[in-house]
Amino acid sequence: MVPPPRASSFSCALLLVLLALSAALAPAPAVATGVFQVRRKFPRHAGGGASGEEAEEHLAALRRHDGRRHGRLLGAVDLPLGGVGLPTETGLYFTRIEIGAPPKGYYVQVDTGSDILWVNCIRCDGCPTRSGLGIELTQYDPAGSGTTVGCDQEFCVESNYGVAPTCPPGTPCQFTITYGDGSSTTGFYVTDLLQYDRVSGNGQTTPSNANITFGCGAQLGGDLGSSSQALDGILGFGQANSSMLSQLAAAGKVQKIFAHCLDTVHGGGIFAIGNVVQPKVKTTPLVPGLPHYNVNLKGIAVGGATLQLPTSIFASGRNQGTIIDSGTTLAYLPEAVYETLMAAVFNKYQDMTIRNYQDFQCFQFSGSVDDGFPIITFSFEGDLTLNVYPHDYLFQNGNNFYCVGFLNGGLQTKDGKDMVLLGDLVLSNKLVVYDLENQVIGWTDYNCSSSIKIKDDMTGSTYTVDAHNISSGWRFQWHNSLVLLLVTISWTYLMF
Repeated sequence: MVPPPRASSFSCALLLVLLALSAALAPAPAVATGVFQVRRKFPRHAGGGASGEEAEEHLAALRRHDGRRHGRLLGAVDLPLGGVGLPTETGLYFTRIEIGAPPKGYYVQVDTGSDILWVNCIRCDGCPTRSGLGIELTQYDPAGSGTTVGCDQEFCVESNYGVAPTCPPGTPCQFTITYGDGSSTTGFYVTDLLQYDRVSGNGQTTPSNANITFGCGAQLGGDLGSSSQALDGILGFGQANSSMLSQLAAAGKVQKIFAHCLDTVHGGGIFAIGNVVQPKVKTTPLVPGLPHYNVNLKGIAVGGATLQLPTSIFASGRNQGTIIDSGTTLAYLPEAVYETLMAAVFNKYQDMTIRNYQDFQCFQFSGSVDDGFPIITFSFEGDLTLNVYPHDYLFQNGNNFYCVGFLNGGLQTKDGKDMVLLGDLVLSNKLVVYDLENQVIGWTDYNCSSSIKIKDDMTGSTYTVDAHNISSGWRFQWHNSLVLLLVTISWTYLMF
């Protein structure tokens, strides 16, 4: 198994998921469905009442957030985009999952790019006991209903690149993840019950559960132990066999397809696993052989006029190409793209004073930005386009003061200077579908406070899934009938 995409080193990773689950799970009669609810850490904008000092701190906080995230996201390719590298702030969303029998709740980051579920173990060395997020932290006790994965078991051998670990038979299968910022988590693998609800109809669920193998973190290093944004662990939704999505799919519980729709207008949203049949989305192929959700960018237009860009910008590779990642707040462009794009966006405002704050380009403007600035369109292989509207890429940072949400990636790193990274800035208010069964990704503009339809491929039934805006009392629920994992996202506006 290749190292997880957000770790610079990784031993004893989860690879042989199907074998581990086949011993612990009975055959499932249907593909699973499920529901969980997610919170967003950062509000959308500072608003008109923010002082200049407060507004500048909001910008700095956003930069630190993305920098911490990319310490994990791109640690293997050296793309640290700034910040102090705090992995516990690398995911914008977190949810509460239930593990064990009887079940206990754990708050974990929802991460579309990492490939493992892990939670902090009881008596963990360096793990936080309190969180600045206002949540109660819980440490997992494997002595309850969990089963430790031994280092002499075939699962551990296969997860160690097919080489038997040098440890006595019966000792736990160890893992170590070292993130790009130097933070780390070390522990061992266990298998336990993930509690979830089976979808039994429109708005109806039935309790159920499934065995999942995950990491039990025994020691944290670096900023992972910081209490300011502390959570109980990380829930990976990456492509590798170690992800919870892949494990449930291998067990016949879910399809390896998920989608999210993040609402910045009214708050809330939807996150679903399964076959979304409405709305329909056009798709583009994922670049094969890469750990993240990479796609082939074909062109960029501003106000309908195609930008003249170097052909090297559209190459794909580990240090090039375009990554789609909803966990990143902003959007990062190679310097040549950034400068050309900025010139086109401000073409009719040649005399406008542009100020630089924390590497953001900011300016004074009165009136509607949608009327005053152009739409930016990204074009991808397969004739798929992504429209980014002025109210998406321009953020209010005080009274009539706006900043551009695109940043010059060339200023942040040398190895990632040719990479396009499109984050939450361009993905909000769109239904984004990750079809890993067919290795494609797609999206469409959508009202994320409305509903989507999910098809149960076993029965042919179609379920309507409504968006929610939950502020408290939310919990993680998995369903065991088919198709959907609904994530209601309680997020406020992303403050600058």
